[in-house]
Amino acid sequence: MQAFDLLAPRSTREALRLMGEHERAVVIAGGTNVVDLMKCGVVQPPVLIDINALPFRAIDVNDRRIRIGALVSNSDIAYDATVAQRLPMLSEALLAGASGQLRNMATLGGNLLQRTRCPYFRDPAARCNKREPKTGCDALEGVHRSHAILGTSEHCIATHASDAAVALIALDAVVETVGPAGTRRIPLEEFYLVPAETPNLENVLLKDELITAVEIRWDQAQRRSTYLKVRDRASYEFALVSVAAGLEFEGETISRARLALGGVATIPWRVRKAEAILTGKRASAQTFTEAALAALEGAVPRRDNAFKVELAKRAVVRALETVVRGR
Repeated sequence: MQAFDLLAPRSTREALRLMGEHERAVVIAGGTNVVDLMKCGVVQPPVLIDINALPFRAIDVNDRRIRIGALVSNSDIAYDATVAQRLPMLSEALLAGASGQLRNMATLGGNLLQRTRCPYFRDPAARCNKREPKTGCDALEGVHRSHAILGTSEHCIATHASDAAVALIALDAVVETVGPAGTRRIPLEEFYLVPAETPNLENVLLKDELITAVEIRWDQAQRRSTYLKVRDRASYEFALVSVAAGLEFEGETISRARLALGGVATIPWRVRKAEAILTGKRASAQTFTEAALAALEGAVPRRDNAFKVELAKRAVVRALETVVRGR
C-alpha cells in the first residue's frame, strides 16, 4: 500500500471542495471495501477523504416513507425496529452480508458503491476491463463459477457484490446525492450501469458527488417480503444466487409483486417481467414457476456457472413460497 494523505472535512461543503481540489482522491467512510482494494493494489489514491463527520447518520421515518442516511451502518439499519417490521427483505439482506464486525463498520452509501469481488479485478496481474479499460477480461475463459449470467457483455462478466442493493432495488429505493451543481434524486434502478463496452463505468454518480441518503416509500408488498441468499457456506460469503421478493394481496390474488436477483448479474437485477406475471394471479406453484422462468430470460451461462440458471429459478420459487407462508 502506497503512502496517502488523509483529509477529514467537517462539513458537506468542505468535503465537496476537497473532492474538487484532489482529482484522484477517494472518499472513505467505513473503509471495508476501499481499504481492501488498497491492500490489493487495485486502487492507490494519493488522498483519502474521510466523510465520517458529515451529517448523514439519521434514520427518519414518517407515514409516507423512510429516509436512511448514507453513513448509517449496516448493523444499525438491519436492527432498526421499523426496518425489521416494515422492510424485512432489507433487514434480512443486510444480516446475510459479511460478518457482524464488518456490518458494524460498513455504511449504506459504501454498500451501494462497493466494487465487485471478481478475483481477476482484485489481481493487478490479471487482465480486467473494469480495472483497466480495453485490456481484456481473463474471467471469460478463466475460472468463472461465481460470475454473472445476466447483464453481461464480452468485456465483463463480474458479479455485483451487494446484498442490500438487491433488496433496495426491489423496494423502489431512491438515492439522494449532493454535488457542486446541487442535489439529485436517482431511482436506484437507474443508478447502476451494465458493463456493455465500458465496464469501468459502474454507476451514474459523478466524480464530485456524494450519496447523502436513500429514501423508500411505504407499501404493503414491502411488509410481506423476504431475502433468500444461496451461498457455498452459511456465513461470511457472497451469494451464488439471491432473491429479494415481496407480495401484496387482495383476497387470494396477488395485487403487487416485487422481485430482484443478486449473485447472478453484473448489477442488482430487477425482474419486471416476472413481477407482471405474478400480478393478478393466485399464488400457486405454476404461477411461481412461470415467474422464475421469466426472471432468467436472457441469461448467458458459461462453462462454470451454467448451474446458476436452474439454481436461480428454484430460489425464486422458494422465496415466493416463503412470502406466502408468512402471510
